[in-house]
Amino acid sequence: MKPFVNTTQLEEEIGSTIVQASFEVHKQLGPGLLENIYEICLIYQLRKFGLEVTEQLKVPIIYDGQILSQNHLRLDLIVNNLVIIELKAVEMMHPVFKAQIISYLKLTNKNLGYLINFNVPLIKDGITRIRRN
Repeated sequence: MKPFVNTTQLEEEIGSTIVQASFEVHKQLGPGLLENIYEICLIYQLRKFGLEVTEQLKVPIIYDGQILSQNHLRLDLIVNNLVIIELKAVEMMHPVFKAQIISYLKLTNKNLGYLINFNVPLIKDGITRIRRN
């Protein structure tokens, strides 16, 4: 098993702010809304905290030095071009969601990502921190 890639202090600070912003959004909205509502509000909250947020970024699939596809994958959010966020608003988390963010981390060569499910009574139970390995 490969060791995890070390994260930088800046990535950790951004991650901490992402968690704080997620708590703020969940505190105001609670569970049960559509994913895109949480996305819009989280983007607002992250920008309010002074972070740069890019949304719905296309992720190219590069294999053997060739770009094989540019239209099949789209990550939800990337913060300060360093930390990926994949948002959900689902009853049950499926293992494919974790595979999705791991794929984004590897394909973008980023070290840190957050899988956040807002459809939970306590948001701390809906946040999963994932490092690239």
